[in-house]
Amino acid sequence: MRHRRVQTMQITGSSLFVKALQKEQVDVLFAYPGGQAIHLFDALYGARDIQVILPRHEQGLIHAADGYARATGKVGVCLVTSGPGATNLVTGIATAGYDSVPLVCFTGQVPTSLLGDKAFQEVDIVSMTKRICKWSVCVKRREELAAVIQKAFHIAKAGKPGVVVVDLPKDIQQALGSDRYPAYAEIQKANTTASPRQVETALEKLYTAKKPLFLLGGGVNIARANLEMERLTEKIRVPVVTTIMGKGAIPTDHPLYIGNIGIHGSFAANTAISNCDVLFSIGTRFNDRITGKAGTFAKHTAIIHADIAPSAISRNVMVDIAIAADAKDVICALLDRAKPLHTEKWRKQIASWEQCHPLDAQLESAQVIPQNIIRAINRLFDEAIIVADVGQNQLWTTQFLAINKHKRLFTSGGFGTMGYGLPAAIGAKLGCPDKTVIAICGDGGMQMNIQELATAVVYELPVIICIMNNGYLGNVRQWQEIFFGRRYASTCLRWRKSCPPACQAPHGSCPGYTPDFIKLAESYGAAGIRVDRAEDIQPALCAAKAWQKGPIVIEFIIPCEENVYPIVAPGKPLGAMIL
Repeated sequence: MRHRRVQTMQITGSSLFVKALQKEQVDVLFAYPGGQAIHLFDALYGARDIQVILPRHEQGLIHAADGYARATGKVGVCLVTSGPGATNLVTGIATAGYDSVPLVCFTGQVPTSLLGDKAFQEVDIVSMTKRICKWSVCVKRREELAAVIQKAFHIAKAGKPGVVVVDLPKDIQQALGSDRYPAYAEIQKANTTASPRQVETALEKLYTAKKPLFLLGGGVNIARANLEMERLTEKIRVPVVTTIMGKGAIPTDHPLYIGNIGIHGSFAANTAISNCDVLFSIGTRFNDRITGKAGTFAKHTAIIHADIAPSAISRNVMVDIAIAADAKDVICALLDRAKPLHTEKWRKQIASWEQCHPLDAQLESAQVIPQNIIRAINRLFDEAIIVADVGQNQLWTTQFLAINKHKRLFTSGGFGTMGYGLPAAIGAKLGCPDKTVIAICGDGGMQMNIQELATAVVYELPVIICIMNNGYLGNVRQWQEIFFGRRYASTCLRWRKSCPPACQAPHGSCPGYTPDFIKLAESYGAAGIRVDRAEDIQPALCAAKAWQKGPIVIEFIIPCEENVYPIVAPGKPLGAMIL
């Protein structure tokens, strides 16, 4: 039998790049041009079905791709030039990598003949990024281009999602070669299914518990196993705590949900972790912000740990039973086999801890306090994507935000990247244009990528940007207040050269704040509202909800020394909470 020969055309590497994106169903590309990527941009000019988004900085660009990927479940795709274009992606690569966000980042590069010669804007981005991404590769032969791009998309999505970097030298972009893009990748797929034996062993241990507890991490949200997890929780009657990244794994108003754990976890959640006898953890790495002092976390507890990455199991906390599998596979397997446990006495004990030290105490204040801002968002927005930046704003949001199947929260959890909020919200809005998208930022983090206001304006994106302005780098200032005798070193954002050299606290004669966020927003073409009275919180958010002409900035003037509680001091166990 004769095999029919497939006819191929000769096209440039740049044209094949565009064809590859189309074959991978890339509809949005976040891209910033430059000399070593100019042929790729020329090939994209007029390309069908690919919307090229031009942010105002490469770091904003990759955070936008990150937000797009989290919102849509698709791979976020970036394109930048060599040198500073590539290195400006590094923080975003680490941010997405720590939070298991699938991205493919294409970087232009000098011709292969100049590699290693320190040519203009040459940088070895492959070596720079190989420790913070799943795979990084420089394409040095035109005939390998299609296979490399296809493999990049496969690796970004497969198993535990993550970031892939593909470096494209200029001569590879220009070189002629086959136009063939493989119909499918012949790549070995990892097995992410939980073994029945592991599941049965875990359930047997769980059935011996008198005080069982689920600890859910970001892996549950990444696997989109929220509905299955809620059903499992209700079937087996085991209370739930979450990491910051796991919040929303079950609805936050569910009667079996206790709250977040960690150095800013609720009293009830941290106390439950310290007193449970069997802890079933799904999709978390047990990092230090979760565990507190090493060696004290759930010290007298039998720990079951399910995670898609075998290397994450027993890396930070030694566990008794390991399940290396996808979170959704594990949860579904448990759901098929689990039976109800008698946890009434344990749940009453947890309820007493919640009543003793409630996180969400009803605070009446004439000032604009963060809890009331978040409560107003909870009341007014039934469906939304909320993107939190990093700092106190993130902690208040993760403490008080109500999340259910209609509301989702994105934030930089593993890497803690200030400046993430605004561009990630833009990416989320581009990915889900029919969803309300709210960015919650501090005044410090907002200024790290504030140039992306221009991106929101030019693409006419009605993103609501809430700035909690306390005039400080608030998270560090809080530590300085509690642990360093109120020595506010380099955290006051109203500081001037003429200020006293050792200013200990804010007072009435402090200089005004720079910049004026409202005037700055208006200069970009966005709308702006300033709120400095508690009664104006809800009207401002209502006005923002109604505004659909483009982005709107609400600056909330919050107390300078407002703190996040509880807090666990560095090097202390979770039980040593400052309330």
